[in-house]
Amino acid sequence: MKSLQRFAWLCIAILFFAACHSGKSSSKQAISSASVSLNPKNFIDTLGGKVTGLYSLKNRQGMQVYITNYGARLVSIVVPDKNNVPTDVIVGFQNVKEYINSPDRFYGATIGRVANRIAKGKFTLNGKTYHLAINNAPNSLHGGEPGYQDVVWDANQLNDSTLQLSYLSKDGEAGYPGNLMIHVTYALGANDALKISYEAKTDKPTVVNLTNHSYFNLNGEGSGTVYNQLLQLNADKITPVDSTLIPTGKLVSVEGTPFDFRQMTAIGKRIQEKNDQLINCKGYDMNYVLNNSKPDSMFHAATAIGDKSGIVVDVYTTEPGIQFYSGNFMAGNNILKDSIKDDYRTAFTLETQHFPDAPNQKNFPSIILNPGKTFSSTTIYQFSVKK
Repeated sequence: MKSLQRFAWLCIAILFFAACHSGKSSSKQAISSASVSLNPKNFIDTLGGKVTGLYSLKNRQGMQVYITNYGARLVSIVVPDKNNVPTDVIVGFQNVKEYINSPDRFYGATIGRVANRIAKGKFTLNGKTYHLAINNAPNSLHGGEPGYQDVVWDANQLNDSTLQLSYLSKDGEAGYPGNLMIHVTYALGANDALKISYEAKTDKPTVVNLTNHSYFNLNGEGSGTVYNQLLQLNADKITPVDSTLIPTGKLVSVEGTPFDFRQMTAIGKRIQEKNDQLINCKGYDMNYVLNNSKPDSMFHAATAIGDKSGIVVDVYTTEPGIQFYSGNFMAGNNILKDSIKDDYRTAFTLETQHFPDAPNQKNFPSIILNPGKTFSSTTIYQFSVKK
């Protein structure tokens, strides 16, 4: 079985990262001439004795990706639209100070130690109860305080298309047990595929659930709401939540509900329906149970399409779930890279993950990591164009 898994991974690696020389020259020229209004000097700062910076990745097709080690976050992804116009499909800011000072701290960031919510900010592991910061009352959200979006990671640019970011999350940080050594690697391959690989080891039993919190607008940052952008999720069930957005523990079919995205559907088509879950979440903010029959294997989780741009993103992951969030709490509090505000529902997220509140839910896949074991997870965002 392990040999078959290794063979499958080898096939995926070949598909996504083999050199490709057959791309159209017009597309390559369009992307290589893209003007991204990011000044690397604006990302240099010193926090906690560590220096922040801006790093760029590029592939042979000319796709561009920009990352800062503050929060190990994606700042910009530039790909061609159906007319070969370079388009930035990630919502973000022009400098590191705006990320630091923003009331919305998760844009593009690596999230942990545990992504999503933990009920009442506490969990029990091996008979001991741990208490976390209540930063999304009455719960702890995205690792509590501080989360990984708030720290400076060590950066190692391995080559033009690969960046590794590392962070030692110390025992007791944000209330979690164990010294956790984390590596996040961004690798930009052929066919415009951005691969995010996570790896972590601990010296004490702990809990780990890492994800990336990029906000997508496939028509381009600042192009308006995402209501008419199309989405398909390969999931038959969701984990419904209570009024505090904590899962009830049940797995419920999407059949006959506004959460059914098994066929390509406009994001805004059913978002205003009178549904208890939509009311609780103020729109879409739901974990989907992916139809992956082989745990930890790569699975095609989602496809989204910009209705105006024709830009397509396919999401592949080894995770069992994906959080679809429709930008319900975006409130125009921030000025984006293109000097337009981040208004209500002008971006969405597709966060690959284990299920929310997993430490307190016995029926959910475990996120416990023990010494001697390695946490590993991979997500691929592959971009293309629908003419």
